[in-house]
Amino acid sequence: MGTLIKGLGGDHVCWGTDALWTGSPQWQIEGLRRLEIPEAMQKKYGFAPLGAADGPVKTAILGGNNAKLYNIQPKRAMLELSRDHLAAMKAEYEKAGVEPSNMRYGYVVRNGPVDYSVFA
Repeated sequence: MGTLIKGLGGDHVCWGTDALWTGSPQWQIEGLRRLEIPEAMQKKYGFAPLGAADGPVKTAILGGNNAKLYNIQPKRAMLELSRDHLAAMKAEYEKAGVEPSNMRYGYVVRNGPVDYSVFA
């Protein structure tokens, strides 16, 4: 990590994962957030410290640099996502209460007994 940042600059390093094949990368993200280059290595090789978990270097690597590549404004993107159809459905669901409605969908027989022999 020190070599990448020293050679390319913190604004040219992007996070990537093969999580599609290996499952959730959360443990890898947590590892990067906790990673720091030891002081002895910083002095010996001229590496800069990586900084805080939510500092500018790690934030850029974990998403800020990719956002620049794809011309995405993260705060604006979150605002736009909060206005999508799924967000509206979620808000409606929370407004109605989080208990299930038990509403049934599909064909319903309203009059007379049900002939279950057709399912046998």
